[in-house]
Amino acid sequence: MLIGYARVSTTSQDLETQKEILEKEGCEKLFVKKVTGTSTKQIAQLYEAIEFAREGDTLVVTEIDRLARSSFGLK
Repeated sequence: MLIGYARVSTTSQDLETQKEILEKEGCEKLFVKKVTGTSTKQIAQLYEAIEFAREGDTLVVTEIDRLARSSFGLK
């Protein structure tokens, strides 16, 4: 299964473009979050996507910088 993950780092950004791309690529499940980049809620949503994934699934992002601002704090 393709699992889409989209995030924006400011409240003024729009998730719709990322969601459209992920759906077009065939993602069956989307995890989206619109929060500031320093928020732990963004990391919680990423963890939810990872926990949802099963062996053989693929986590898809539109660009690598949409995955996370940095790997610091990801455990």
